[in-house]
Amino acid sequence: MAPAHQKKAVKELEPNMSDHDYPPNKDQSPVAGGQPVDLTEDDRAVADEIASANQSHAPGDTKKGDEDKSLRHERQLTELNDRVLRLAAELENTRRRSEREKADAGRYAIANFARDLLGVTDNFERALEAAGSDDAPASAEALSGIVSGLQMTEKELLSVMERHGIRRVFPKGEKFDPNLHQAVAQIPDAAVPVGHVIDVAQPGFTIGERVLRAAMVTVSSGAGAQQGGDDAEPGARLDTRA
Repeated sequence: MAPAHQKKAVKELEPNMSDHDYPPNKDQSPVAGGQPVDLTEDDRAVADEIASANQSHAPGDTKKGDEDKSLRHERQLTELNDRVLRLAAELENTRRRSEREKADAGRYAIANFARDLLGVTDNFERALEAAGSDDAPASAEALSGIVSGLQMTEKELLSVMERHGIRRVFPKGEKFDPNLHQAVAQIPDAAVPVGHVIDVAQPGFTIGERVLRAAMVTVSSGAGAQQGGDDAEPGARLDTRA
């Protein structure tokens, strides 16, 4: 037990103790000058984040993070490599398919036209059957039927060609056109104007805007060219090149 004079000294000191002599509370932190400051919830959250960041930057955690990053990059590289290989395979398949379609287009481009010509071929066969054999002479009625059949066959053939953009050029009585016609002769004719077609030796054909074959024609040089000399009408000379 402490002596009486010591208890008395303690009692005398207690009233003189300052608040600064007590240790800071649990939720307080000392600042400059020794004054304790109460921490708010935001302050404590910031302190927790700083502590967590310090822990995440530990040497062991940094090494683990680098390993995870390396694995992630490897996976991305593998995925990109697979994608490139798939795109290359698709491109090669597209190229082969395009070449095959191009070859088929060149081989079967006239399939529809040839299919329409089958009817014309059938009509020719019927006409030959109606004509009979070479030994037996054909009657007048048979010949008339053959002529009618050939006319119908020609009409059907021209119709088929027109459906496929092929047009027959038969320019008799029309003005000579060097783009579509080829003059094989030039003769005077008072009934036909100068530079117009008198007769068609062979019809021409066009497909779209292109000439398949120029029409072979005879062109009029006019009535004045009959006397010749200086009395010939202008236009007696013309470009006969197709």
